Amino acid sequence: LLTVTVFLSTLTPKFYFALTVTSSFISGLIFVFEWWHFRKYGTSFIEQVSVSHLRPLIGGAENSPPPPAAFSAGDNDTSRQNMPECKVWRNPLNLFRGAEYSRYMWVTGKEPLTYYDMNLSAQDHQNFFTCDTDALRPSDTVMQKAWRERNPQARIKAAYQALELNNDCATAYVLLAEEEATTIVDAEKYFKQALKAGEMIYRKSQNCHSQSPQHEAQLRRDTNVLVYVKRRLAMCARKLGRIREAVKMMRDLMKEFPLLSMLNIHENLLEALLELQAYADVQAVLAKYDDISLPKSAAICYTAALLKARAVSERFSPETASKRGLSTAEINAVEAIHRAVEFNPHVPKYLLEMKSLVLPPEHILKRGDSEAVAYAFFHLQHWKRIEGALNLLHCTWEGTFRMIPYPLEKGHLFYPYPSCTETADRELLPTFHEVSVYPQKELPFFIHFTAGLCSFSAMLALLTHQFPELMVIFAKAVSTVSA
Repeated sequence: LLTVTVFLSTLTPKFYFALTVTSSFISGLIFVFEWWHFRKYGTSFIEQVSVSHLRPLIGGAENSPPPPAAFSAGDNDTSRQNMPECKVWRNPLNLFRGAEYSRYMWVTGKEPLTYYDMNLSAQDHQNFFTCDTDALRPSDTVMQKAWRERNPQARIKAAYQALELNNDCATAYVLLAEEEATTIVDAEKYFKQALKAGEMIYRKSQNCHSQSPQHEAQLRRDTNVLVYVKRRLAMCARKLGRIREAVKMMRDLMKEFPLLSMLNIHENLLEALLELQAYADVQAVLAKYDDISLPKSAAICYTAALLKARAVSERFSPETASKRGLSTAEINAVEAIHRAVEFNPHVPKYLLEMKSLVLPPEHILKRGDSEAVAYAFFHLQHWKRIEGALNLLHCTWEGTFRMIPYPLEKGHLFYPYPSCTETADRELLPTFHEVSVYPQKELPFFIHFTAGLCSFSAMLALLTHQFPELMVIFAKAVSTVSA
């Protein structure tokens, strides 16, 4: 102690100033290197070294599986999809306004649909269910006005007026099924009447569609009506528990109108097949539609991940995997989960019930929170049914953000995450729902630590330069106390 005291008493203020400047410079270099390493690799270098090399030496183990191997070149081609960033899509599984959305509003007093969402649906109805030849049929003229009405009661009243003019007006039955029917059973009755009328009109349009461009437009409209009615009838059967019947109707519809793949009827089919636990059939559908040339969706990506997770989830243990490493099947499952999370990072919080669900909107934004709500609303039960699937998801989904530290600038398998999704989702989802945003990667502890150390050392150097005598006394006092 005496030797230390003598040594400290001989030190001059210049020494303390040089010491603090040197330490500040070194900590600054460490901070710059840590920041560069984090920008490039998405992780702290000091943290990576301590986890990878020091922890095994002291007997520790990493709880989470190591990051998966790179994807195949074929999967990398998915990043070349030329898809608009914030295009809004019709929800393939949208609910019935009268039988489901309205009942929710009656019970809770909350409006589940936004004006923006309903306005998009009104535009869809005008595009799908009207054409230039509507003036030739008085009932169609009435329905053309009905789709523009904002008030639901006015639309329903117009539908009855159209039926008075023509008892075979298919679109009038469609509107009543969607908005007046208060149960799925009632909606199905209306849709069956719409199907009978729609098939008759469709056959007439087929016979004379080549006569003029107006007849071709009428055939397109009648085709849209028929496809819409058959799809909604299949969805009614699915909701009423007649799942095999619903699957058959969907398959027949896809076979009869193969060019209408943009309607995403295969997503309805995937959900019904998962309910039947017909996983081989699900894989066959995925093999056809999970193609690099086709737009992706949460239903496609997460269903593919679920099937791969199903093969290993029952026996998966993070502790065991960290000791022995991942098997080939486990690597495939983790890669599929990372792929799905990169496409839509909002889904896991709903599947893991970290965030509450609301009724899905009638339109969704791919890769957005609205799509996540719509997917989880219908598919959460399928994940719960497979033992260990949610556990595997819980252990691995956040690893995606270590692979893609800056998703708005650079993606891994897909285009960078669109920055405009939050604004669009706020217009699609109800105001009482907290919209999810892309999980921002937090800076590692060691970057904060080195930044603080650098700042503290620089402050000491400045104080030593300005007040050398006081800092020498302070340093000697600290040394004495610590000794």
